[in-house]
Amino acid sequence: MSNVLITGASGGIGFELAKLFARDHHNLILVARSADRLGQVATELQTHGITVKTFALDLEQPVVPKFLFDQLQGQTIDILINNAGYGAFGEFAQMSEQEIFGQINLNIAALTALTRLFLPAMVARRSGRIMNVASTAGFQAGPLMAVYYATKAYVISFSEAIANEVRESGVTVTCFCPGATHTGFAGRAGNDKSRLFKKLGAMKAEKVALDGYRALMEGRTLAISGAHNWLVVQSTRLAPRKLVTAISRWISEPAKS
Repeated sequence: MSNVLITGASGGIGFELAKLFARDHHNLILVARSADRLGQVATELQTHGITVKTFALDLEQPVVPKFLFDQLQGQTIDILINNAGYGAFGEFAQMSEQEIFGQINLNIAALTALTRLFLPAMVARRSGRIMNVASTAGFQAGPLMAVYYATKAYVISFSEAIANEVRESGVTVTCFCPGATHTGFAGRAGNDKSRLFKKLGAMKAEKVALDGYRALMEGRTLAISGAHNWLVVQSTRLAPRKLVTAISRWISEPAKS
């Protein structure tokens, strides 16, 4: 029975991943900001006969990843899911420093710190799995969500690089790239009225999580959820970059009723 650490586990893709691991009888360590919501999740998942530990922490704060790691000393973490992240909609010049650096701290710094903290022990025992949740947003520039798109580009590049570094260690690193998904993300980001969500459609979190779960357990380095998202990503590699950026802005703009 493996121990699985999942960040951003109180809702959306993180919660659906937790349900899949619980179903397959893995013990869980769940991290999110809301203690109340984590308590509800733990109660639900413990019905599978597993242990569920929860940590109500804000990983946006730089000291928190090391604090979490210290709290788990003496406990083997077999699987690490770096799922926590958020985006903010708006022009960069008008965005607050808190929104800009909050995204960088959570989407990049916390993910990097947790990977660095837990990976060495996995390599030492020649066993372990890491999944870093990026986004199809990471394959192109994203006007009106410039910082978010850039953070996800980092996650893709970082994950593919360390996957190569540990390829003979018995440890796998998977970068999972969902597209638009029905979660609380869009509401928090402020792009829930965009053409992307209103006109082009989004996938269900349950289906996305299942794609990610399978990719992780198969040890794939890069996985994109949804055939249509895969096709979009391939198209960005062939089209002129200015055109891709213009289209990226168009889908992020509010849909006209």
